[in-house]
Amino acid sequence: MDSRTALPPITEDDIAQFLVNTPGFFERHAEILSSVQLTSPHGQRAVSLQERQAEMLREKIRHLELKAAEMIRHGQENVMISDHLHSWTRQLFLVQAPNDLPQALVQGLRDEFSLPQAAIRLWGVDAVWADAPFAQGVSADVQAFAQSLVLPYCGPNPGLEAAQWLDDPSAAASVALLPLRPGPEETAFGLLVLASDDARRFHAQMGTAFLQRIADLASAALTRLLP
Repeated sequence: MDSRTALPPITEDDIAQFLVNTPGFFERHAEILSSVQLTSPHGQRAVSLQERQAEMLREKIRHLELKAAEMIRHGQENVMISDHLHSWTRQLFLVQAPNDLPQALVQGLRDEFSLPQAAIRLWGVDAVWADAPFAQGVSADVQAFAQSLVLPYCGPNPGLEAAQWLDDPSAAASVALLPLRPGPEETAFGLLVLASDDARRFHAQMGTAFLQRIADLASAALTRLLP
């Protein structure tokens, strides 16, 4: 019996480890690189290592170009939204009578952001405005719900009470509910309802930064109606 210990076979991992730990190997054996053949990802034909690397680089460049184009598109969309927000805010500054603010605010949002429907209700307003339409029909449950919202609610309309303020509640497939507060830590004094017949327009995964900005600006404008 042969007493010599049999050596384990060399594996691909052994070869890979050797090449990683021997950086000068291909410098001393450059002819090997020119003979390496790989399968192209765009077919079954064999290509050289250099050509395969070039294909990988082109694919990476294409991916970066698509990503850059997407970033530019998002940037352009944000600029458009910002322009609409600016125009809407300017309109609020031009409203002279405080009791005209709620309707001007809602109509401005519908016009600037192509919203099919929008509505607003306020509570705790000055006694002068207590009988105004925008101060009617708000239950204690809605007030408590508005107070509980830390961020705007975005999602479907499962028969929400606030959706009944809309002209056509049955057409509101998705809604955004924006609580109105004089300040971040203060008690809510109103609720703004934005509605769409598109179920995908307002959804739970969407960003709410612009909606929160709308709520902050609306709240600041409407404090003229508070005691």
